[in-house]
Amino acid sequence: MIDIRPFLIRRLATVLAGLLLAAGSHAAPEREGVDVGRNSAFTKLAPAEEVERMALQQYRQQLSQAAEKRALAPPDHPQLKRLRAIAQRVIPHALAWNPRARDWKWEVNLIGSKQINAYCMPGGKIAFYTGILDQLQLSDDEVAMIMGHEIAHALREHARERMGKSAVTEGVARVGGAVLSAWLGIDPRLTDGVARGGANLAVLSFSRSDESEADLVGMELAARAGYDPRAGVTLWQKMGAASKGAPPQWLSTHPAGKTRIAEIEQNLPKVLPLYERARREGQRR
Repeated sequence: MIDIRPFLIRRLATVLAGLLLAAGSHAAPEREGVDVGRNSAFTKLAPAEEVERMALQQYRQQLSQAAEKRALAPPDHPQLKRLRAIAQRVIPHALAWNPRARDWKWEVNLIGSKQINAYCMPGGKIAFYTGILDQLQLSDDEVAMIMGHEIAHALREHARERMGKSAVTEGVARVGGAVLSAWLGIDPRLTDGVARGGANLAVLSFSRSDESEADLVGMELAARAGYDPRAGVTLWQKMGAASKGAPPQWLSTHPAGKTRIAEIEQNLPKVLPLYERARREGQRR
């Protein structure tokens, strides 16, 4: 009897190779800009609607407290008008990064405080403190880098990711196999508990990888809006000088440092063409 198994194996290998080649020929073209991969799967453990609702509630509370102290900038404040003008250029380029962002009710406000601080909560709730503008004497390009960085945290859903990870680390002994169910179908008992966890979304600390993603995505957003991404280097230099070696609040737990600046410089070739194109298109208008 003739053993046909080697033939079948060779035939199967040929067919598989053909399928792989075909799949490669139809692969989506590489996108312009930076590559930071997909959002973390941990975000699925915290329901977006609940996180955004909580963010809105906290944002409203902070604005109310600022208004009571007469620290909330009025609509005609020059710096607030400047921030909102920059946001109008940056936000349209954010929508491609997260489908939920198209339905966010974006807001930009300015709070009078000496803090070197800015944030964007889930749902597009942005706040700058006057301290970051005044003490660092930021150019529009540098403001766009900060705004892009903070918007990127919201787009990449880093708050949901942190809350999802907390659900696993804090609840694994209690829920056991339910964690696996949450991964596959999202256990509402677990996710509701995460959303009610009471995290302060305005001062949430992010991981080193989260900060790196926000730097790069923010740099791309600013470049697509026509702001010079090279301002990221001068921005972090100013941050380092202002912090005198210790990370200010806005930098979370991670100082700027040579490594962070080096990563920005390494990725500049990916976004400078986007900036030059935006400038040309802006000049034709």
